Amino acid sequence: MTETLVGVNPPSSKDPADPPSAEELAAAKELVRQARAQGVALTGPGGLLKALTKTVLETALEEEMAEHLGYDKHDPAGRNRGNSRNGKRAKTVLTDSGEVAVEVPRDRDGSFEPVIVPKRQRRLSSIDEIVLSLYARGLTTGDIAAHFAEIYDAQVSRDTISRITDRVVEEMQAWTSRPLERVYAAVVVDAINVKVRDGQVANRPVYAAIGVDLEGQKDILGMWFGDGGGESAKFWMAALTELRNRGVADVFFLVCDGLKGLPDSVNAVWPSTIVQTCLIHLIRNSFRFASKKYWDELSRDLKPIYTAVNAEAAAAALDDLDAKWGTRYPAIIRLWRNAWEEFIPFLDYDLEIRKVLCSTNAIESLNARYRRAVKARGHFPTEQAAMKCLYLVTRSLDPKGTGQTRWATRWKPALNAFAITFADRMPTKAN
Repeated sequence: MTETLVGVNPPSSKDPADPPSAEELAAAKELVRQARAQGVALTGPGGLLKALTKTVLETALEEEMAEHLGYDKHDPAGRNRGNSRNGKRAKTVLTDSGEVAVEVPRDRDGSFEPVIVPKRQRRLSSIDEIVLSLYARGLTTGDIAAHFAEIYDAQVSRDTISRITDRVVEEMQAWTSRPLERVYAAVVVDAINVKVRDGQVANRPVYAAIGVDLEGQKDILGMWFGDGGGESAKFWMAALTELRNRGVADVFFLVCDGLKGLPDSVNAVWPSTIVQTCLIHLIRNSFRFASKKYWDELSRDLKPIYTAVNAEAAAAALDDLDAKWGTRYPAIIRLWRNAWEEFIPFLDYDLEIRKVLCSTNAIESLNARYRRAVKARGHFPTEQAAMKCLYLVTRSLDPKGTGQTRWATRWKPALNAFAITFADRMPTKAN
């Protein structure tokens, strides 16, 4: 698990996110003015930021020592108290400003355990977070080491970087086995291919599932490495069974990209779940078979199918599409007829339910983030290295919660409709 250091700060009611006060801004400006007047750079090896970091760390360490001993430096109250200061030791610490040499105070009986710069630790916690952030963006250990050398003028070995990223494995394992909600309004599933070197570099599918609970909260339920080179309905059954074992007793809708055999796998796990094929995938795949010059016309002719008032009207609209385009593009008609049973379910429901169930966009945005990290890396040496990267991407999503708020707001009308449509399956406080 990622190591976190707790800083020593005086009591304050000020929120760190609050803007600086006029006094703080004036003090900062004066420091910058003095540095420039003396020809001191703001950044770099001999810059103001590094000097300030050294001063702050050493001041904090002295305060920690005073608290540990119970008296300030040179305070007569410390005479004959048993333990006392016993010089200092030099230590180089990697900080956001680069490598900083600090003097760490010592006590005579060796009981002093500094918090801001712990014993045997040569990095502040923020550095670990920088490493994890860069790894989540697909950088290799070599790339990250080069980044620190270039930006921070600091040497960080590949082994150190690997140890930092390995700390998330325990956290990742806890995340993948955590209990889940009993009922989800919808679960959206999809898979991407990741290149892994196992003897030779080959594509491996990584499966992901996103759940939307009855409060409209979106959560990534799990990620799994599959076998072979493509998405498999058989593997999805194993993944969905794991979700059931982690507490998911019922799902109203499961939205997918139309994988053959998936409805049977879903219904074996949750018999009452409605499997809905992603409408956006159907439309995009339709355009793949058609010349670009016909896309606008084809789009207009497809619209009556997915906006139909019911399945019967949609079938009539598909027949009209077949009459007009079937001779020129029979593959488009075949695509829709093959997906028909998994396409039409959402047509039976309220417009608000239709709006949120028509696509896998919820997971497509996640997959886009995954693909950026995977593309930057090229391939991974092991399955675990790939999972660490994808988990760190997951971990870094929506840090301020604004996306979650927008999502919940979007789902509120649909959830009200769910409460009526699926009233007999809505959980009560008793269960």
